[in-house]
Amino acid sequence: MSELSALGLSDWLVKQCRQLGISRATPVQENCMPAILQGRDCMGCAKTGSGKTAAFVLPVLQKLSEDPYGIFCLVLTPTRELAYQIAEQFRVLGKPLGLRDCIIVGGMDMVTQALELSRKPHVVVATPGRLADHIRSSNTFSMKQIQFLILDEADRLLEQGCTDFTKDLEVILQVLPAKRQTLLFSATLTDTLQELKSIALNKPFFWESKSETRTVEELDQRYILTPEKVKDAYLVHLIQTFTDEHDDWSIIIFTNTCKNCQILTMMLRAFNFPTISLHSMMKQKQRFANLAKFKSSVYKILIATDVAARGLDIPTVQVVINHNTPGLPKIYIHRVGRTARAGRNGVSITLVTQYDIHLVHSIEEHTQTKLKEYPVEEEEVLQILTQVNVTRRECEIKLESTDFDEKKEINKRKQLILEGKDPDLEAKRKAELEKIRSQKKKFKEKIQENIQKQKNAHGERKWIPHCFHCHQVATKANLLSKPTQLGFIIPT
Repeated sequence: MSELSALGLSDWLVKQCRQLGISRATPVQENCMPAILQGRDCMGCAKTGSGKTAAFVLPVLQKLSEDPYGIFCLVLTPTRELAYQIAEQFRVLGKPLGLRDCIIVGGMDMVTQALELSRKPHVVVATPGRLADHIRSSNTFSMKQIQFLILDEADRLLEQGCTDFTKDLEVILQVLPAKRQTLLFSATLTDTLQELKSIALNKPFFWESKSETRTVEELDQRYILTPEKVKDAYLVHLIQTFTDEHDDWSIIIFTNTCKNCQILTMMLRAFNFPTISLHSMMKQKQRFANLAKFKSSVYKILIATDVAARGLDIPTVQVVINHNTPGLPKIYIHRVGRTARAGRNGVSITLVTQYDIHLVHSIEEHTQTKLKEYPVEEEEVLQILTQVNVTRRECEIKLESTDFDEKKEINKRKQLILEGKDPDLEAKRKAELEKIRSQKKKFKEKIQENIQKQKNAHGERKWIPHCFHCHQVATKANLLSKPTQLGFIIPT
């Protein structure tokens, strides 16, 4: 690791870093910061907890101190919590400049945000959806003089998935100047980022951590093989063990849905564990309040969906438990990256059911790390199994009485309206698509049945389709039923 002063940072910035306990640069900072200060575009890919945020905050502050005017820097990030965290880093490190920042995220009053934007803050940290809404509906601010565009967790912003930012990013990019520095940072290098790297016209500086593993060495990665129906009992047992042995430890439990997050929170509270939750169904103020309580150790256990998986820097987390095995290795990497940060040690434990073995193999292959089994006394788990199952069912009944699912549907409708879509029309379209899929499925099943009948009657397939479309479907069906004939499977 190099001294910060050797990377070209100004004395005032080095002094500010030292006051905050930052004296030496991490590898991502050491490699990316000189290129950014030279005015080059940059793509940085490094493990979680490796100091990526400071790698772009420090050079931006130095450039800002040389020529402070207007909205100087725009940072885009996928989650509200991460937006607030990045803004805090700008605020703390840029204090000697009198830095003015502005946070533009959903769940907050748009009029207040519009007024803040009109005052020309130096740095705007935003989620794409809300910023795009402001651009569409207001002309009280301009982003034509922006010098830096930064995409933090760039893989999540650029890839299409359950939350697609593509349309919002198009709206934002249209109002930005062509002449600017663009910086992309992520913990996981995806195909999208690789493609972007290869087609970039101005040949940006690219740096990726050379380590074979995608997770830090200080992280002890474990798994527990458990039947699906016993998983909650294992979770309660783990929490009981950790709180008995280390009453000062903080624990994050990740689960797959908002509803499951709420049920697990209620269940652990029923067992007198100090637990709070964090998921997208909660109101904005409640989300931030709960996160603040967990960061300050008022509560030691946080149950969260993947809204808390990316970028959140909570240095004191000792344990991460995956209540469900993540479906993608990169989600696993981001989840377990909430512990063992900045050189500290940490433990991650993944509860693996009989249906998740292939997911674990994929995670191990991607991270180049073999997960070790976590030793558990099964008899102790069996002793609390009935109590845990009864408590969970009681929590489910209690949650159902609060119209949780109904609130979820209302929130979905609100989101569609904000996106300029008709909720009823979208529901109708979704139903029609589902109907078409169902018809296609029945059609394929019928063709497979006909093929099988022909095989049984004549010993081999002699069926001639009536049209080209039927021929394609029949060929696919035949290959799917006998994949070993050609050595591959044609996907449906």
